Amino acid sequence: MEFNLLHPVDHEGYLFSQNRCVWVNGPVIVGAGPSGLATAACLREQGVPFVVIERANCIASLWQKRTYDRLKLHLPKQFCQLPRLPFPEDYPEYPSKKQFIQYLESYTHKFEIKPQFNESVQLARFDETSGLWRVKTESISGEVEYICRWLVVATGENAVCVTPEIEGLNQFSGEVLHVSDYKSGERFKGKKVLVVGCGNSGMEVSLDLCNHEASPSMVVRSSVHVLPREILGKSTFELAVLLMKWLPLWLVDKLILILAWFVLGNIERYGLKRPSMGPLQLKNTTGKTPVLDIGALSKIRSGGIEVVPGIKRFTEKQVEFINGETMDIDSVLLATGYRSNVPFWLQEKEFFAKNGFPKTEFPHSWKGKSGLYAVGFTRRGLSGAASDAIKIAQDIGGVWRQEIKQKRRPTACLRRCISQF
Repeated sequence: MEFNLLHPVDHEGYLFSQNRCVWVNGPVIVGAGPSGLATAACLREQGVPFVVIERANCIASLWQKRTYDRLKLHLPKQFCQLPRLPFPEDYPEYPSKKQFIQYLESYTHKFEIKPQFNESVQLARFDETSGLWRVKTESISGEVEYICRWLVVATGENAVCVTPEIEGLNQFSGEVLHVSDYKSGERFKGKKVLVVGCGNSGMEVSLDLCNHEASPSMVVRSSVHVLPREILGKSTFELAVLLMKWLPLWLVDKLILILAWFVLGNIERYGLKRPSMGPLQLKNTTGKTPVLDIGALSKIRSGGIEVVPGIKRFTEKQVEFINGETMDIDSVLLATGYRSNVPFWLQEKEFFAKNGFPKTEFPHSWKGKSGLYAVGFTRRGLSGAASDAIKIAQDIGGVWRQEIKQKRRPTACLRRCISQF
């Protein structure tokens, strides 16, 4: 199948053929979450056309469909805003889930970002012969193959729910729910709920369950850093960022832990053992985020939330812990996190590792070879994604502007687009 690249294209710069083969003049961005939207906005500013592919039917599907109602941003809004558009001044310091979604919708409208919704990428690979990326997607209307010079992976760190294999879990007669399907503790009133996981999600849903008169028990299998969200009226994260401008990381970790001890006291007496590695070093090394306490610790102190050890097995109506004790429970809530889905669809082994993250560390994890880019994999939240988006757009934009400056002759240029999937 041949088509003339001088045929008219739409405003986003791509051309449809009868056989659903799409030539994209600019990059293809996979994912319409905050990372993909930020990259698209920065490309728009550079004057580079693009296509955004999204498997869901909306932007930021993680926020819109897989988060609980009480969720708020854990960091101050100035650390969570996307490039070129600050949060509204009347927003609180920690915007709610609803406010953040409204902000993203305004962002999408301002920069005229129009994702191709309900298209799931099945396979993407670099064609050495043509020097182009070939991206195969599936939707209700059928298969589409996108051909492009640049591929931006913006599916993020939290694309797929992690469900652990625990002995007997499939025999448990009560409800088993991943935190991605949890909205509110209202439906669990009066029930004994086992929350598996003690990260920010596990802590927060345990608090929500407690506030809705449920009886949550939280599994703490390993060590965890719990820090106050604020110290002396200032965000703990903001304080850490400020200190790191003047002090080495190990010393900042020690100072933060000393200040946390003054605010929270000794948390190990409640079954929350701290890791030997400091919170910032642990985050940089493993990606494990410290828990920012917003009230769960006081419920643990008062007995509203019970801390329990690791799980050995489930039976029909009970859970047995590794210390031999058992507990009757009504429901299980899995706050066991998410993982990247990149290895399932991207045929590339040099830049991305088997865990779906770039092999190179921040701040060099945004660019691979052959026009491959990654945004939102820094383990540094929205600020890391914003930084990557700016770099990617500038890199592509530089090449784009250089090429359009070259003298163009009005001669037809034919390309052969042959699907090899």
